[in-house]
Amino acid sequence: MKLFSEEMRQNPYPVYEELRRAGSNVVHVDEFGASMVLDYDGVKRALHDHETFSSALESSRGQLFEWLPLFDPPRHTQMRAIVNRAFTPRSIAALEDRIRELSGMLAAPLLAAGSGEIDLAVDYAEALPMLVMADMLGLPHEDWRRLSAWGAAILCLIDPFLRKGADSTLEAQEAIHAEGTAYLEARIDERRSQPKSDLLTRLVQAEVDGTKLTQRQIIHFVELLIVAGTETTTNLITNSIITLAENPAELARLRADPTLMPSAIEEIMRYRPSLQTAFRMARRPMVLGDREIPAGWLVYLMTGAANRDSSVFPDPNRFDIGRDPNPHLGFGQGIHVCLGAPLARLEGRVALADLLPRMATFEVGTPVWQPRGAFHVYGPSSLPLRYTR
Repeated sequence: MKLFSEEMRQNPYPVYEELRRAGSNVVHVDEFGASMVLDYDGVKRALHDHETFSSALESSRGQLFEWLPLFDPPRHTQMRAIVNRAFTPRSIAALEDRIRELSGMLAAPLLAAGSGEIDLAVDYAEALPMLVMADMLGLPHEDWRRLSAWGAAILCLIDPFLRKGADSTLEAQEAIHAEGTAYLEARIDERRSQPKSDLLTRLVQAEVDGTKLTQRQIIHFVELLIVAGTETTTNLITNSIITLAENPAELARLRADPTLMPSAIEEIMRYRPSLQTAFRMARRPMVLGDREIPAGWLVYLMTGAANRDSSVFPDPNRFDIGRDPNPHLGFGQGIHVCLGAPLARLEGRVALADLLPRMATFEVGTPVWQPRGAFHVYGPSSLPLRYTR
């Protein structure tokens, strides 16, 4: 199977097993100018060792996005402190009632019939986190599809940045990105003249070392929130439903004991993580496994493969909603651990607690689902779901 083909992106795990059987935990991918790290210890080491593995990626296209995950200290430390204020445990917990309200607003009409077929990805899983993010930023709900299209365009623009040989034209996505940027610039100008009690206003007013953020920095922060603050949750919801449909005994176990919901969310993030890959650049020549990595070489940290490393996870291909311990890497680790992880966990728990009681039975329909835009993202762009009330 061709690496990162559509077939692999639908089910990468047989490929990981095949690569492991070949005898190496580090695999060169010459066509992408990169190396893949497959084992848990290797991926975890690289996630924590920012002195050796830089997040400040560059390519022939330059640094496309000046995003927090692409910064190294000390710049990362300064910028993350700003966003952390919006993602404190107290602020996330305060969103729960609103998330439940938004979920019910979406799910009730979607699953109102006695039976039917819906597109869970498009009509629910994309909408819920985008509506939550619109609330946080103070943007109108009716604009969520525009924001979603903007986020999808950004993901597509990331692809050629991370894969040598990927299509670098992407004119349509670049046009959508430009439209989204213009939309946001207008909202930022509104907040400068009429501040509100929302996250966008806090970004407009934020300072680093006594200096306010530039327009460009604010836009990059919001781009990150639109993508990272929604994409993980969208895929967590759809991957949860796919996985539970494939594992009816675990679905019955969860229905019988809802207290297992937090553990189930963690197991889904291990078993079918929303992102399969993190990216780093080698700061210096090194040896990983039995491979020499030159300085400036791109390194793919295959968190999806690491999460099924049998040396860490007994019976790793078994889905077990009570798995304990479960030190998965689905949200990353180290200084770049996903800042939206608490929000994604909360939205995932709310979504499943709302969806499952509304469906007596459900099964994934046909055709075989298509993967989402960027090659490192793991989840369906569309998920036909047949259900009965």
